[in-house]
Amino acid sequence: MFTNYKYTVTERFLRYVQIDTQSDPLSTTFPSTAKQKDLGRLLLQELLSMGVTDAELDEHGYIYATIPANTDKEVPVICFCSHMDTSSDCSGTNVKPIIHQKYDGGDIILPDDPLQVIRPAEHPYLQLKKGEDIITASGATLLGADDKAGVAAIMDAAHFLLQHPEIKHGVIRILFTPDEETGRGVEKLDMQKLNAQYGYTLDGGERGSLEDETFSADAVKITIHGVGIHPGTAKDKLVSAIKVASEIVAALPPNGLSPETTENRQGFIHPVRIQGVVEKAEIDFIIRDFVTAELASHEAFLRSIMDNVLIRYPQATATFQVTEQYRNMKEVLDQHPQVCEYAADAMRRAGVEPLKMIIRGGTDGSRLSFMGLPCPNIFTGEMALHSKQEYVSIQDMQKAVETIVYLAQVWEASS
Repeated sequence: MFTNYKYTVTERFLRYVQIDTQSDPLSTTFPSTAKQKDLGRLLLQELLSMGVTDAELDEHGYIYATIPANTDKEVPVICFCSHMDTSSDCSGTNVKPIIHQKYDGGDIILPDDPLQVIRPAEHPYLQLKKGEDIITASGATLLGADDKAGVAAIMDAAHFLLQHPEIKHGVIRILFTPDEETGRGVEKLDMQKLNAQYGYTLDGGERGSLEDETFSADAVKITIHGVGIHPGTAKDKLVSAIKVASEIVAALPPNGLSPETTENRQGFIHPVRIQGVVEKAEIDFIIRDFVTAELASHEAFLRSIMDNVLIRYPQATATFQVTEQYRNMKEVLDQHPQVCEYAADAMRRAGVEPLKMIIRGGTDGSRLSFMGLPCPNIFTGEMALHSKQEYVSIQDMQKAVETIVYLAQVWEASS
């Protein structure tokens, strides 16, 4: 089916990554940065140009679009979703993508910073990519494959389906979101407008990955109130909120319960931000576990650390605020096994062996699943995320395009 097809995913990807869409976790606006809409406006025009008549960019930065059904069958409406923003962990300004054609299997030295070397010894997946075409950034920024590889794959799949009406499918909804990296990606989403029954995020890594399980996630904010006074007359009076906060962080286990000491399905407590002055300091934590009930245990442990530290500072006070972020989507997907089964079938039709994997993180699909849209995650080839060494294989992106098209067919054929 794709033998003579000229893929557009690469040219689209190269175009998209050069648009700075970095989100801001400290912003209170939505989207968190207005520049995310710059990519949204380009996608809107491209969708309209390829014949998607109802494509829309709303005030919140969401792109909604429809590929109409071309079958007489009653087929569930499926949605393909990717996020437009890039991480705040690494600059997304002036991205200069480089194609390393027919990768030779050796180290990739990035020209704008020769200290940035993508070594196969440190990136095991890269060892499998010899002979493929690899795209990297130049060494000064991230690449933005997370998740512009997914955006480009969905756009190319839409282009293919519109060019090949002989391929039967039901109604397909396209959704591009802002602010996934801040954890707010579906905060303003209009589910009635989306009007889909099942979904797939295109935001996964190695070829064949099919992820139906994520962390469950909470955020905790500890706010410490100290006692401020002039340091010249502070004896037996001053209580530094900064020092109290530092002791709480220092009391975390050194050999476990942290991202750097856990793997697979192990959870963690992770301080991500600390700020303050003598009178008031704040610590932001993320709490993660694949078993939702374990979040409460981790939070109780963290609270006990806080309480024990405060014993040494009787004049200080503190608050402990828990905010739910997202939940393990497997709790929903297990009730709809066909969603993953059809994705695995589509991959096999594309010549890709499905790899059932877990996500030590979350996707928009985590929250979408609990909002009524069961939504596992499919590969795009994006690797070494949130770093200057991010890379993606062109052949992986092409296989993602094929998987989307076959998946639309599988849903139609199974209805």
